[in-house]
Amino acid sequence: MLWSDPENKPPKELRDAEKMMRRAGLILALAMVVAMLALGTR
Repeated sequence: MLWSDPENKPPKELRDAEKMMRRAGLILALAMVVAMLALGTR
């Protein structure tokens, strides 16, 4: 990389969207675990 290259930082919107997707994935994974437990205990 050259010293004149621009910083490789994604724009704020992209970072926010990435954060939201990560959070949504976590919530989805937790929901799946809860659903499995609920179905398993029936």
